[in-house]
Amino acid sequence: MKTIDLSHLGLHSKNILRNPAASHLYMDAIRYEPSTSLSSFGALIAYSGEKTGRSPGDKRIAETPTSKEQVWWGDINIPISTHTFEINRERAKDYLSTREQVYVIDAFAGWDPANRIKVRIICTRPYHALFMSIMLITPTADELADFGEPDFTIYNAGQFPANKLTTSMTSKTSIDLCFEEKEMVILGTEYAGEMKKGIFTLMQYLMPKKGHLSMHCSATACPETNRSAVLFGLSGTGKTTLSADPSRKLIGDDEHVWTDSGIFNIEGGCYAKAIDLSEETEPEIYQALRYGAVLENVVHDDEYQVDFHDTSLTQNTRGAYPIEFIDNALLPCIAGHPTDIIFLTCDAFGVLPPVSKLSEEQAMYHFISGYTAKVAGTEMGVTEPTATFSACFGAPFLVFHPSRYAELLAEKMKNHKVNVWLVNTGWIKGGHGVGERIKLKYSRSIVEAIYNGKLTSAPTKTDPIFGFETITEAPDVPSDILVPQESWADQTEFDKSARKLADLFLENFKKYQEGTSAEILSGGPKA
Repeated sequence: MKTIDLSHLGLHSKNILRNPAASHLYMDAIRYEPSTSLSSFGALIAYSGEKTGRSPGDKRIAETPTSKEQVWWGDINIPISTHTFEINRERAKDYLSTREQVYVIDAFAGWDPANRIKVRIICTRPYHALFMSIMLITPTADELADFGEPDFTIYNAGQFPANKLTTSMTSKTSIDLCFEEKEMVILGTEYAGEMKKGIFTLMQYLMPKKGHLSMHCSATACPETNRSAVLFGLSGTGKTTLSADPSRKLIGDDEHVWTDSGIFNIEGGCYAKAIDLSEETEPEIYQALRYGAVLENVVHDDEYQVDFHDTSLTQNTRGAYPIEFIDNALLPCIAGHPTDIIFLTCDAFGVLPPVSKLSEEQAMYHFISGYTAKVAGTEMGVTEPTATFSACFGAPFLVFHPSRYAELLAEKMKNHKVNVWLVNTGWIKGGHGVGERIKLKYSRSIVEAIYNGKLTSAPTKTDPIFGFETITEAPDVPSDILVPQESWADQTEFDKSARKLADLFLENFKKYQEGTSAEILSGGPKA
């Protein structure tokens, strides 16, 4: 463990430690933060304070001559002036300079040496330092000695608030990025995930400029061929569960880049949801939450036994652990081009088939749509499906217009002859409250059949509204659930639900029509 001089940055804390060992960070966390403790299986339990999730409404992008012309401005990318960015950066530096102890983590984002970036995290909480040493890729001793100046620096002064009177500030929380300066400033939130997603947002800016596709997805690889498969899906679609396949190698669970040579993971660790976690349902993740890992915002008893079902603090309980804690992880986390891309959705309307094959145009359209559905309750106890759309399955982290990422996807699909599938893990034989949820074993069988190529020549039926090819026969899946319009008892109700869902797709896509090609628009449902 070494100290580092950051006086050239205007930081003058008495003790600035560079890349402390995990054991040191564990001790400091327990020494300086009374609420921090060790779970019965050795993971560090830490709390992020008032904010237990990201604050997307407080994210700002510095508007410079370059970014002004390139960034997709709007509710996701809200501009601030470079002057405001500089004020917040100085506020963060002033706070960091008052601390007795500051931690610096120098590490890499991206397993591909040709595309990785050098990242520096400057923070005051040992839990934050440990978290980022897990989530980034640890340099060797020689790499650390030759690290030099970073490509991207995060000033995490999250314990100190933003000044609400500063121009463009709307609360005491502000997460600011400046792509030209390659810096990020965090004020007013101690949620560790802001650092992780700040780096991903930077990669969403840098990689497309090099012709690479940055992706919010999980990825696995075939042990024999090293060809990969990519799974996109919003929360509740089964992405994590279906990626945990013992017959495949895990490349990563969340952030990847597709280059001209294949797929690489951006991160060195995993950040899994811990709600309702059990050894029976998710043994790989459960066993990975040991010494060297961080548990965030979980509840424990007097003997430090964690209750993963307790959501009294937040439903967004999390566990961060090095990817090598997963037995079937592929190290280094790099693999060949995908054979298949899977868009996972949980369709609570009961309209989408368990599996369908998409054309290039449909793939781009569904990629931009990023659809799933959730079941919303009312005070009277009535439930009905609510559509959720997130562009490119990761709207909060996009920098450019979604069509730019979709066009990169199409280009790489075409160059590498990749199949694209839409897999519904939601309802069949009717919508929520009438039909039934597709059994996990059927979804597993479908994904397995995709991997082994058994669905590429399977019989299909063209969907009359959405236009994709519905697979009508799949191994170990009952044929009577594969074509939704044939499985509903009431055909009139099916037609109404299908039309309703199609209209929701079309309405959502209106916001992307400007700047989207006619080719992509042709991949949507019929009006």
